[in-house]
Amino acid sequence: MSYIKPDIVVENMIQAGADKAKIPIKDLVIRGILSGALLGFGTTLAFTAEMQTKIGIVGAVLFPAVFVIIILLGLELVTGNFALIPLAVMDKKATVKEMLNNWFWVIAGHLIGGLIYAVLFVIAITNLGTVTDHAVAQKIINVAESKTLTYQALGATGLIVVIVKAVLCNWMVTLGAVMAMTSKSTIGKIVAMWLPILIFFAQGFEHAVVNMFVIPAGILLGADVGIADWWVWNQFPVLIGNMIGGFIFTGLALYLTYHKLPKSKHERHQVKNTNPISEVEGF
Repeated sequence: MSYIKPDIVVENMIQAGADKAKIPIKDLVIRGILSGALLGFGTTLAFTAEMQTKIGIVGAVLFPAVFVIIILLGLELVTGNFALIPLAVMDKKATVKEMLNNWFWVIAGHLIGGLIYAVLFVIAITNLGTVTDHAVAQKIINVAESKTLTYQALGATGLIVVIVKAVLCNWMVTLGAVMAMTSKSTIGKIVAMWLPILIFFAQGFEHAVVNMFVIPAGILLGADVGIADWWVWNQFPVLIGNMIGGFIFTGLALYLTYHKLPKSKHERHQVKNTNPISEVEGF
């Protein structure tokens, strides 16, 4: 059978977190860059589908494709690492320093990847500045402004709202990544993870890595958003909310209800071999 039981999944989550904590900085940055750029691709795919069909849910249905690529290639995504590496720390298989090192360098990679794709996409969609009325470009501008100026207008209330949206987002994103670990087959992984990712994107929740593309792209296209607006009213609070949502509602919750030490050599062997880390480390 290809199905993997939740208690075995949690053991694999812990081991994945432990392995991630030991990844060299070079690899963290490269894998983070690729993930940041891929999420940019997914965002523009979703916006393009929405503009073409005038049906927003179509974009949400397509967006999870990039998460599939990220997971199957074993890339790094800090929003998933918010759920996994703390479990390894709790199980004394990684240190707090290693966890923070992973988060810092993966975030740095995401920023680079998001900015690279933002620059390249803006060049492509505007024909190097000669086209100013592209529908997707206007969509990106509107989204960048709504993700910053709307919260700014609400003041402290806006910060609470953006953090809550980030919590809800990463609850689903990390759940999607963990669901991919419930199957041994590639098709099973894809199907299991698709719906939670669709759920987060369709409802407009806040994902830190997506925003590392869409807000800079909006700025490049002429959105009335400054660097301070981006970081104060979105990026910093979204990172905090994503961390809370991923760790508490996925990582910690599953750990508390399913974690147990293997009782026999057979169980230890099953934990080691049911879901190779190389297949799941990219979330």
